Amino acid sequence: MVMSAPWNVKRRLTEAINAHDVHRIAELFTPDGVLVSPAGVAEGREQIAWIYEQLFKGFPDCRLTPWYEVYDCDAPLMAEWTVTGTHTGPFLLPDGSEIEPTGRRITIRGSCASFVENDKITTHREYFDQLELYTQLGLCLTEPSTVS
Repeated sequence: MVMSAPWNVKRRLTEAINAHDVHRIAELFTPDGVLVSPAGVAEGREQIAWIYEQLFKGFPDCRLTPWYEVYDCDAPLMAEWTVTGTHTGPFLLPDGSEIEPTGRRITIRGSCASFVENDKITTHREYFDQLELYTQLGLCLTEPSTVS
């Protein structure tokens, strides 16, 4: 199967993620590109690179494996994937706190939608279950505190 130019860009993103090459990841986005994920919204190459740096710090062996891709559509490019890794470094939480390494392995399923124009990613949206991730790291929910 011959892939379209946009799909080639998306494949290069997977390769850069698996190489943990934040510079190459950032260069695949437009200068004002946007990454949307459960971890937050990153706007521009610098913020996008920073988000991936945090992932690679927490999971230095993380690997992204796409297992389903919708080839007959280029806008958006849709894929389902699995990320695996071992939590051996500090991992930044959305509230700004860090989880110290637990040594636990994770396997997270997710999906993404990417928009590509002129061989650059304008928007990349990732969807995964944060509760699934946090449970695998040994975290648990707590009752919300009541405000008096």
